[in-house]
Amino acid sequence: MKKAILLATLLLGFFVNGWATNGGPEVDAGATAWMITSTALVLLMVPGLAMFYGGLVRSKNVLGTMMHSFAAMGVMSVLWVLVGYSMCFGESVLGGWFGWNNDYVFLNGIDETVMEGGVPELVFSMFQGKFAIITPALLAGAFAERVKFKGYLVFIALWGIIVYNPLCHWVWAEDGFLFNMGADGAIDFAGGTVVHISAGVSGLVAAIYLGARRGYPLRQLRPNNLVMTMMGVGLLWVGWFGFNAGSSVSSGIATAQALTATQVAGATGALAWAIIELFHHGKATALGFASGILAGLVAVTPAAGVVQPLGAMALAVAASLVCYGALMLKDKLGYDDSLDAFGIHGVGGIVGAVFLSFFIRKSWMENAAALAGGEWTVWNQFGIQVVAVGIAIAYSIVLTIALIWIVEKLFKLKSTDEEEMMGLDRAYHGERGYGMMNPN
Repeated sequence: MKKAILLATLLLGFFVNGWATNGGPEVDAGATAWMITSTALVLLMVPGLAMFYGGLVRSKNVLGTMMHSFAAMGVMSVLWVLVGYSMCFGESVLGGWFGWNNDYVFLNGIDETVMEGGVPELVFSMFQGKFAIITPALLAGAFAERVKFKGYLVFIALWGIIVYNPLCHWVWAEDGFLFNMGADGAIDFAGGTVVHISAGVSGLVAAIYLGARRGYPLRQLRPNNLVMTMMGVGLLWVGWFGFNAGSSVSSGIATAQALTATQVAGATGALAWAIIELFHHGKATALGFASGILAGLVAVTPAAGVVQPLGAMALAVAASLVCYGALMLKDKLGYDDSLDAFGIHGVGGIVGAVFLSFFIRKSWMENAAALAGGEWTVWNQFGIQVVAVGIAIAYSIVLTIALIWIVEKLFKLKSTDEEEMMGLDRAYHGERGYGMMNPN
C-alpha cells in the first residue's frame, strides 16, 4: 500500500512539474496554479454581479435580473468552446475581422498543449472564457427590468459572436490589428476596451433603443436590497484580482504589479466617490461607495500591468469624478440606463484606457521605446489609445443597433406593459424572489 502511494505521488509530481508535450514547454506548476485560481476568481464575479444588480432592481424583478448573469454563464460558455476561442485567438481571417483555427473548435486541438509561459492552453482558454461570460452580463444592467428572457438569450449569443469575439481578436490576438498598432500596440491589459467599453456602450445603445421602464423617470424605482448589492460589490472586488492579476498569464512580478494596482484603485475610487457625495449632498451613501469601488476597478483594468500604484490611484480619482458626472448627466438627459452600465463601465473604461498613457511605469516606457527604435512617446501612445477606444465605441454602436433590431423583429426583446407590471420573476420564470412579500 505504501509503495502504491509513493508511486502515485511520484507520478503526480512528474505530471505537474515536469510534463512536456511533444518536446514543447514544460508545465510551470506555480503559474498554472495561479491561472486556475484566477479563472475561479473571475467566475466568482458573475454571481457577485448578479447580487450587485439583483439588489438594485425592484423586488418583483430580482430573480429575473440575476438570471441575466447566470444565463450568460451557460450561453457564453458553450459558445466559447464551440467557436469563441477560435474567433478570438485563431489566425486572422476575412481581412482580420476575427480569428479562426480548426484546432480550437470544441478545444479538441489543445487538449495537451502547453503555452510558452508553462500554462496549459486549456487553462488559458478557460480563463479567457470567463471574460466572454461577464461582458454581456455587465451589458444587461443597462436594460434591466424590461427585456424578455428568451430574447435576451438570443441577443447575448449573437452579441458575443459578432461584437465581443472580433474586439477580443483585434486587441489580444498576436495578429490583431490593434494589438500591433504602434510600438507596443493599443494597451488593454485586462479588458478596459474589450470588456467594459464594449459592454457599457452597447448597453447604452440598447437602453435608448428599447426605451425606458414604465414610470421612468417620473416614479422613483427604488432598489429592493442594498445589503445584497454591497455583498455583490465585495465579491466583485475579490474576483477582480483574478481578472487583472490573472491577465499577466504568469506568476511573477507582473502579477504582483497588477494585483497591487487593483487594490489601490478600488480603495481610492470608493473614497473619492464618498468625498464627492459628502461635498455635493452632505452624505456618503453605501451605493455611492459601491459605485466608487467599481469606477476605480474599471479604470485600472486596462492599465493594471503598466502603471504604478500612484498612477492607479490617479486613474481611480479621475474615473470617480467623471463617472459621477455621467450619472448626473443621465438624469438630465432622461435615458434609462437602469443600473448605470454605461455610466460606470463604459465611462470608467474610457477614462482608464485613454489616460493610462500618462501614468505608464518607466520600465515599460523604456521597453516600448527600444522596440520602436526610440520613437515611442507618451503622446504617440495616447493617440493610439484614443484611436483604439474610438474604434471599439463605433463598432459596438453600429453592430449593437443592428443586432437589437434583428432580435426585436424576429424574437421580441422588449417586455410588454403587462409583463413589466407583473415583473420579470413571475412573467418569465414563474417564481418570486421573496416569497409572499409585495413584489412592487
